This record gives sequence, structure tokens and C-alpha cells, in this order.
Amino acid sequence: GKVDLAVDLIRKAVAVAPDYAEAHYNLGAILHDLGKLDEAAARYHRALAHQPDYAKAHFNLGNTLKELGKLDDAAASYGKALALQPDYAKAYYNLGVVLHMLNRLDDAAASYQRVLAIEPNYAEAHFNLGNALNDLERPDAAAASYGNAIAIRPDYAEAHNNLGNALKDLGRLDEALAHCRRALSIKPDFAEAHYNLGVLLQKLGKPDA
Repeated sequence: GKVDLAVDLIRKAVAVAPDYAEAHYNLGAILHDLGKLDEAAARYHRALAHQPDYAKAHFNLGNTLKELGKLDDAAASYGKALALQPDYAKAYYNLGVVLHMLNRLDDAAASYQRVLAIEPNYAEAHFNLGNALNDLERPDAAAASYGNAIAIRPDYAEAHNNLGNALKDLGRLDEALAHCRRALSIKPDFAEAHYNLGVLLQKLGKPDA
């Protein structure tokens, strides 16, 4: 937990050995955790200049660029990590997040599907695939993905809430109501689920509730 000392020691290491890719990478990771994103990105670039096949450095550079709002560059970095390590599930997942932010919904869905081919029990990937499919106006497929997330993590409040929304769009209001209530039993302060429950109760002709 002595971050300042860690930074000082790693800076000394790269002063002695400027081509020490792992040291640049580790310094980037610490700077990222300190919120110094531009400096972190520069260190990951230095690591990659000395070791271009460093998949984890491409991945962490992608994460940093995403936080800096440089979404196209982040997607490119994740792509480089995946070219080096094709089974890098977390890189596919984060690539999916960035592609969704770029409104490249089909590509985002495909990226989440690649995650699930590698790690079928990745609940968050099922959930985010559901979100992409929902934005593609495919509520049946979205509902199935949310259901898969819940099968893996029964206490996944956000998945219950979003499944409720998908079921509402499909006209399955009683099932939708059950999932919104389940979301709130798990997470009582979930404002969005309270709102969605209100919408459902109104549709069901229960304005007082």
C-alpha cells in the first residue's frame, strides 16, 4: 500500500533499464489507479514500444483509453490484445462495452457472443448481450440473455429489472412484474426498478399501487 514508494522504485528501475517493458507496464497500472490516465497511457505505450506482443499491456491501454473517452483507440487496443491472445475473454467483453458505447450494436453483440463461447458462465456478458439485443429491438433474444444471466447469478438485480422491461415489451406483464419485484427484493434502493414497477402497475390498471 506504499504507492509513492512503489512509483519511486519503478521509476528508478526504468531509469536503469529504459527497455524494461514490465516495469513500464507496472508503472502504468499504478498511475491508472491514481487517476493519472494520460501518464498511464504513456507508460503502456512505452511498454509496447519495447514489447509489442504484450497482450495485457494492449488490454490495459484499451481500458485507459476508454476512460479517457478515446473509444475508437480503445477498440483498436483491445483488437491488438485479441490478435495476440484469441481466448482473452475479458478483452472481448471490454471491446463489447466500447462498441456498444459507439452504437455499433451488431458488433457489440458479436463480441459478447465471443466472450460466451470462451466463458459460458460469464453472467455480465449474458447481461450486456441482452442490453445490445434489446437496443437492436430484439426483446425475445434479449429476454433469453437476461434469463441466462439470472440462471448463473440468481441475485442479479439489474438482470431481473432488464428482463422485466423486455417481458413488458413482449406483453408478458405478469412475468415482468415478478421480475421487477424480484429486483427490488434483492436491491430495495434500486430507483430504476421502482420506476419500472410503477410503469407496469399502471399498465395493469393499478394506478394507486
